[in-house]
Amino acid sequence: MRILIILLLTIGVVYADTTQNNTSGSNTSITGGYTNSTTYGSGSSSNSTTTSNSTSNIKSAPPTAAAPNVTNTGSDVCLAGGSAGLQTFGFGVSGGKSFRDKNCERIKLSREMNNLGMKVAAVAILCQDERVFEAMEQAGTPCPFEGKIGKEAKAAWSKYNKLRPDHEQYVINLKIKDKADADEQKLITKEFNQTDKLIIPKKKPIINKNKN
Repeated sequence: MRILIILLLTIGVVYADTTQNNTSGSNTSITGGYTNSTTYGSGSSSNSTTTSNSTSNIKSAPPTAAAPNVTNTGSDVCLAGGSAGLQTFGFGVSGGKSFRDKNCERIKLSREMNNLGMKVAAVAILCQDERVFEAMEQAGTPCPFEGKIGKEAKAAWSKYNKLRPDHEQYVINLKIKDKADADEQKLITKEFNQTDKLIIPKKKPIINKNKN
């Protein structure tokens, strides 16, 4: 009996220390710790400690900013619709607007004037477009100018060239034509000079034979 009591008194303290880490799933982390202490002697005691940490990071796609559908009511309206949208995390914006199609308006106005028998007026409306203006000039039928047509209109457009719808391109074309004409004139002058040298012989010097 004495031997058993002595053995119990001499037993030291025994610790069991265990650390456990578990990781599962993407963007999810679980960390846990477990500590157990047991003491045996004249008395008995037991301590248990558990620690657990959990972190979760979830990302989801942002909502979509829908651009509005801009429609034009009626078939005789020269409008074009445009819309756009921008979406980021936490913020989105979208909008739309209608734009006038001036070329469509010119075509419709010219058609109505032609239906009313106003042929010259219908052409004059189309001539507000620089492409039509240049095409008419290239065809030898210049656009009307304040009631003048034909050669009179051409002369008036040349005089008041700043009123042309294609004035910028007209100035560029004039510079190109002037340069080409100047180069051609230089070439013609050079050819004439070469021809003159071949046809007209050089004059021989006059020697005075009279001796005193």
